[in-house]
Amino acid sequence: MDAESSLRHHGDVDAERGLLDFAVNVRGDGPPRWLRERLLAALDRLGRYPSVDDDLAARTAAATRHHRTPEQVLVLAGAAEGFALLPALQPALAVVVHPGFTEPEVALRTAGVPVHRVLTDAADGHRLHPAAIPEAADLVVLGNPTNPTSVLHPRAAVRALARPGRVLVVDEAFADTLPDEPESLAADDTTEGLLVLRSLTKTWALPGLRAGYALGAPRLLVRLARPRPPWPVNTLALEAVAACCAPAAVAEAAAGAAELVHHRRWLVEALRGLPAVEVQQPAAAPFLLLRVADGPGVRAALRARGIAVRRADTFPGLTADHLRVAVRPPEQARVLVEALRAVLQRGVPAAQAGVHR
Repeated sequence: MDAESSLRHHGDVDAERGLLDFAVNVRGDGPPRWLRERLLAALDRLGRYPSVDDDLAARTAAATRHHRTPEQVLVLAGAAEGFALLPALQPALAVVVHPGFTEPEVALRTAGVPVHRVLTDAADGHRLHPAAIPEAADLVVLGNPTNPTSVLHPRAAVRALARPGRVLVVDEAFADTLPDEPESLAADDTTEGLLVLRSLTKTWALPGLRAGYALGAPRLLVRLARPRPPWPVNTLALEAVAACCAPAAVAEAAAGAAELVHHRRWLVEALRGLPAVEVQQPAAAPFLLLRVADGPGVRAALRARGIAVRRADTFPGLTADHLRVAVRPPEQARVLVEALRAVLQRGVPAAQAGVHR
């Protein structure tokens, strides 16, 4: 796989139909019943173009959730659209913090924007070091919590990246999978140049709908949206944003986030009992980054047993021995752990045995 194809790789490619899916970080097989019913009711509005009122309702709901004004919200066709729009900001030098989600770099490089990579280090837990960002960068992109490391950076460290004349893009696609959303900057309307991207995909199992939003200063959102076509977000996506930002939905997401903490703790402990498996810690997101001996061989063996995990060598800074696995309830995760145990018992290099972090 060449470098460009590697950056464009996503977990859905690893998760073929019929496999038990630990490659994609989506909770459940589809949206909850109440959300399905709300989207179904919105079908009656598909006979007309998405309306200004629909857009305002979605922006108002998101603004209320994050203690902002509707003018500080831009509804997106998924957070991925926000990454695709970054070249509209016309940066002279963009920095992308890696290992991290690769779509921002793809969009910037495709548009001819110079991109500098800043790699975090596993030796110190992939901590964010603001001093590592070149002062000349006028656009900085990072995830929090970060995909695929599952690291949650302190809010103060992220804010320290802001500079006059610089746009700081924080991908918070997984922020609502954490109880109380610690370290989130979604409500921060004072940090200069801050642009926060949020997604409905993970928590509400809506990858096929493409719904998310950006939070930032109105002038910054106008610049970001300049190349968009008319009606860039469909009626159902606007309805989903309004629905999922409502207080009852936020409470439901919070309950799911609390449950996820227990599921992740169970999986970490179970994986620690396996030979030659290194688990990146601390972990905050609905996935774990692993390092195993003979990663490609392990992936292939798991696939032969009907289990999909995400290859992680497509993330800059990681190797073929890195794998990302989604956190699932113990009754599902136990299948992965036992399959991984069986695969590793084929024979593990002694130098790798018993390594945990």
